[in-house]
Amino acid sequence: MGHRYPERVAEQFWIETLGCPKNQVDSDKLLGRMLADGLRPASSPGEADVVVVNTCAFVEEARQESIDTILALQEARPEAELVVTGCLAERYGDELAEAMPEVDRVAGFGVPVTLGRTRSSGGGRATAGDPAGGAEAAPSFDLLELPRPASPVPWAYVKIAEGCDRRCGFCAIPQFRGPQRSRSIESIVAEVEALEVQEVVLVAQDLAAFGRDQGVGDRRIVPLVDEVARRVPWVRLLYLYPSDLGDELIDAICRTGVPYFDLSLQHVSRPLLRRMRRWGEGSVFLDRIDTIRAREPEAAFRSNFIVGYPGETEDDHDRLLDFVEAARLDWCGFFAYSEEAGTHAADLEPKVPPGLRDERLAELRERQDRITAERRDERIGREIVALVDRAGVARSASEAPEIDGIVRFDPAANPAIEPGTFVRGEVVSAEGPDLVADRLRPVGGGVTGLIPSAVR
Repeated sequence: MGHRYPERVAEQFWIETLGCPKNQVDSDKLLGRMLADGLRPASSPGEADVVVVNTCAFVEEARQESIDTILALQEARPEAELVVTGCLAERYGDELAEAMPEVDRVAGFGVPVTLGRTRSSGGGRATAGDPAGGAEAAPSFDLLELPRPASPVPWAYVKIAEGCDRRCGFCAIPQFRGPQRSRSIESIVAEVEALEVQEVVLVAQDLAAFGRDQGVGDRRIVPLVDEVARRVPWVRLLYLYPSDLGDELIDAICRTGVPYFDLSLQHVSRPLLRRMRRWGEGSVFLDRIDTIRAREPEAAFRSNFIVGYPGETEDDHDRLLDFVEAARLDWCGFFAYSEEAGTHAADLEPKVPPGLRDERLAELRERQDRITAERRDERIGREIVALVDRAGVARSASEAPEIDGIVRFDPAANPAIEPGTFVRGEVVSAEGPDLVADRLRPVGGGVTGLIPSAVR
């Protein structure tokens, strides 16, 4: 399988990352591993001797994007060793290795994507302890605990656990990521300190369940958040299962100075949520959101919803529309249901016709776009605190990196403001999901524990 250049020595590498922030952390760990192996990052895929594609396999659209990216990179640099890792490699490794002869190596989780600085002798799917289809065994390693290089931007994702113990009807992640496996607080804190960033974004498949698998009881996430908050000005949490969002965790999030709540809701109709094997319903979610806003009026909210899940009725859809209107979330994603082999939902009936599903998606997105624009307009004329990511681009506590809008400013009018600086400024306009700020000045005296409402 694949091409072979046994005499060629790998000098430069390129890592292409697809999918969620958790994949980005994995790529950062692989980057650190390859740097330690003596390789240098290439300036482009066309200059690389080793090209690594860290894939996503969450839904069909993501799998197709992964395949298209693999083929495009192989075409751009046919001489390079092409390595495929990540979720697609773990979930469909044997099929991928057989169907794509362009790939030199398919490496699942916990398998080195390179062995030293030389091209591997032979293709095939690599597995832990069996690096290339029966070649000499190589030790597996744990991506969670690998060191990583310094962040090139003032923020960084930090993965605190791998896998998931839930069995949501639509999700195949436990099949290939395995059960939840939490890190120690000490190892996470050490990684945070080494990154030397201004904002840490904690991520995991089931963030609030951190530590539950270690036999130490619930709510281990709270002391972790407090420990991280002692070391960086801003701490942000992504992917919170709603049943785990108790008062103690809400208070811990607000203490960080980033009252940002990313709630994994998926739907609001009680009957449909039970078909999803999920907890809750719309009224419960609204009560929790109202409680948080009463404590912290500046709290920002994000969620995602699945549209077209088997059995979704017009009444279910109307309930979701009503919820979106009532909740007035700052950020919201709507995704078409994707049938995943081996999941509970794959055998459920009745299926929602694609045309009807797409109509519902369009209606929800249009409504949320209006609400997001209104929420952004509400901030015009108000003062905010923001972290400068790069020249002309910053984010307040209400914007998570890479997935939400940003705060724009004129770098020519603020030449002394550098990336990594916290600034105060006035919002002068809104452009779609983005804000425009002016009259920026650095925040003096640090920003640890600064809650946005404190500067209204």
